[in-house]
Formats: sequence, structure tokens, C-alpha cells
Amino acid sequence: MDCLLIAASETDANIYYASGFLAPDPFIYLQLGEKSYLLMSDLEIDRARLQSRVGAVLSYTEYEERAKRSGLEHPRCIDVVHVLLEEQGVRELKVPGNFPLVHADALRKRGYTLSVKEEPFFNRRAIKTDAEVAAIRKTQIAIEEGMDEMVTMLRASEIKNGFLVLDGEILTSERLRRRLHLLLMEKGCVANHTIIACGTDACDPHQQGTGPVRAHEAIIFDIFPRSTESHYFADMSRTVVKGRASDGLKRLYDVVLQGQEMGIARVKNGVQARDIHEAISKLFEQHGYMTGKTAGRMQGFFHGTGHGVGLDIHEPPRIGSVDCLLQTGEVVTVEPGLYYPDIGAVRIEDMVLVQDEGCRNLTTYPKVLEIS
Repeated sequence: MDCLLIAASETDANIYYASGFLAPDPFIYLQLGEKSYLLMSDLEIDRARLQSRVGAVLSYTEYEERAKRSGLEHPRCIDVVHVLLEEQGVRELKVPGNFPLVHADALRKRGYTLSVKEEPFFNRRAIKTDAEVAAIRKTQIAIEEGMDEMVTMLRASEIKNGFLVLDGEILTSERLRRRLHLLLMEKGCVANHTIIACGTDACDPHQQGTGPVRAHEAIIFDIFPRSTESHYFADMSRTVVKGRASDGLKRLYDVVLQGQEMGIARVKNGVQARDIHEAISKLFEQHGYMTGKTAGRMQGFFHGTGHGVGLDIHEPPRIGSVDCLLQTGEVVTVEPGLYYPDIGAVRIEDMVLVQDEGCRNLTTYPKVLEIS
């Protein structure tokens, strides 16, 4: 498709995927059929010619000068883009949903026809190559090594008055998170918003967790860093208890694990993702774990079963309540959870690669509730 992207590849996965060039400031990517172009500033043009994978890297300054010769004293970004588009004879373009409105308005004012393509903007992004799968797996290895360190710290801690004490200090979510983030950085990964949530904190699925980590209560670890080398994410969740879990929490864990394993077993090419989500929801209900509001708070299983992972931590496809056929080559999470403040919270998450028959689990970390 003929398309135009104007974004910073450090934060926009589509332009990074298309160009293979990483930069903190916005730049211009144009694709016309099989041809692709970057329009780059003097600051970045040499690096872009060395590192990008586009057909041609053009000088923004040269096209800016052409715009000036047309009578514009101070050309704007779209004035410069207009010169390139006129040169290529282009009047219709597709843009992503996050394309800047100021640029879209300026192009339309000049008579261009723009149509918005929803995600996935590049359909091929969802289907991972062997190299992309290897990059995701490498990030996953860092996660698992980090989780090992978390378990080691929990094992080494002592239970005192219901709290966990390590090296004379109460163990907190913040302390665990700092240690985990440092270890991930040493392995070439950067993590943000890592969830290490204990007790009732864990009953809010996206609560990062704060304060002391307590004995005999569920601790959810949800770890999803990005590799600084490949820029691919990985994602894993585990639920553990330091000490003894209550009978109610053990039953909750067993049912979530059963649902997760059932979900993984159903993943394969051509399967309707919604059917997987609904089957897990039905299993939970059959065991008496209903979903709904209690005292104004959602309880039960009230999020999707999974999502795609790649250059974004959440990308298509989704395994949830909407229609979506899984395809060979997609990397998706399977992460059901149950949340009840009076019992506790459990979420277990693996990443799998969709295959023609079944799937390959990219997560090898064990699933164990109690840590002594």
C-alpha cells in the first residue's frame, strides 16, 4: 500500500518496523508500492543510510530548499513532504490511526486524500519471522533469570510478624522491583511498570504494588521488559506465596492453572480466539468463580485471556471477547486470572507461538504457588 508515517521510531513501533531505524525524534517514512523512502535531517541522514532498511534515504534539507524556491520562506514539515509527494506523483495515501492531526489537516488542505488504516497497520507485523521469535525468546530468558532472583530473595527472607524480612529490612514491592529492574538492565532489557503486587493490591490487575510483601498472601509478578538490542518485548506472569497459602487460595490457583493449560492446548492456526476466552470463562464459572461487581468492585475474571507481543507489549491479535482468528506465526500470551479480595488473586501467563497444529510455548519457567 502507499502509505505515509511521521513519527519517532523510539516510541512508534510501526515506523521502526518499516524502516529498521531507531531515532528519538520524528522523521518521515513514505512507502509507494515496493519502494520505500526516508526523509531525514542532516543530523541523522548518514546514520539512517547505514542502519535503515529502506530503498532510499533522502535529504530533508534538499527538499526544504526546493520548498523555499517555490516561494515559502519558512516551509513546514508538510510543505517539505508535499515536494516529495509531488515528485512521486502521489495524491492518495494510507496513514495510521495515530497520524498527527496537524499533518493530516495540512495534507488534506493541499488536496491529498488520506484514509486511516487501523492496527495492525502493517498486517505482516503480526506474523513473526524466525529472527523475531528468537529475539522475543531472548528477552524471555532475561525475564526468567530475573524471576529466579525474585524467588531466591523470597526464599532467603524470614517471616516475622506476618512480614518478610531480608537482611534485617522488611521486604517491599519497591525493593524487589528495583532489584529486578537492575538485573534486567544488566541483561540488556529495560522494564517499566513491572507488577509486584501482594494481597489486595494484586486484586487490581494493573496495580504495580506498593509497600511490604506479606507472608502467606499471593504475590503476582507480571514482568514485561523490552530488549535494548532488538527492541522486542516478552511477557510473563507468575503468582507465588511465601509461606503457606490458604485452602481457598490453593483452589483458586489450581483452577486458574487448569484454565491456562486448557487455553494453551487450544491455541493453533485458524482457531477463533474468542472461543478460547469463553471456554476459560465457562470453566471458572463451573467451579463457582463468578464474575461481576461486589461492593462496587469487579471480581472474578474481568480481563482478556491474551494479547500479541512483539515490538509493542500489547499488539494484535487479542484473545478475548471479540472475534479474531489466530494465525501461524503470531506470538500471543495466555494469561487468565481470578481476583477476589476475600481470597486473593492469581494470574498465570505464558507466551506461545501459534503453529499450524498447536503452539510452541516460549515460556519455560515453572509454575509453583508456595515458596518455603
